[in-house]
Amino acid sequence: MPYTWTAATADTPETLRAWPYRSLPRKGFVLTIGFAAAMLLVPLLPVIGSPVLWGLLPFFVLAVWGLWVGLMRSYRDAADLTEELRLSPDKLELVHRAPRKPPQSWQANPYWVQVRLHPEGGPVPDYLTLKGGPREVELGAFLSPEERVALAAELRQRLQALR
Repeated sequence: MPYTWTAATADTPETLRAWPYRSLPRKGFVLTIGFAAAMLLVPLLPVIGSPVLWGLLPFFVLAVWGLWVGLMRSYRDAADLTEELRLSPDKLELVHRAPRKPPQSWQANPYWVQVRLHPEGGPVPDYLTLKGGPREVELGAFLSPEERVALAAELRQRLQALR
């Protein structure tokens, strides 16, 4: 699952770190770039050795470079998108980090926090929210529905243990 729990130590509270699933691993990235380059080379084969090749070659390079830049941007954005939930007996803090945006933070007393799972009606199936005080915040919108259900059960269990 694309989230991990870190046990509490004397200096730090128990921490949940969640991130989006990467559907294209590094090996797949290399294969995609290689396959795209090979397929783009096929139309260039008949013009090898002619001056037309030099007119078409910049477009080939631009297409491969564009694919490379797009995939690298996707990797960088996915690495920047994280949620961190720190859970201690006196405070629950959620920090949401999104690419090219300032971090968003929310705090509540864990005794009063409710874990809510909305099977329907949310922006995603099994929409997971935390409600504490007047505000309700989402958690793990980038996780799959099964992962949100499992995370909700784990959160309820850990909050119950704190009470």
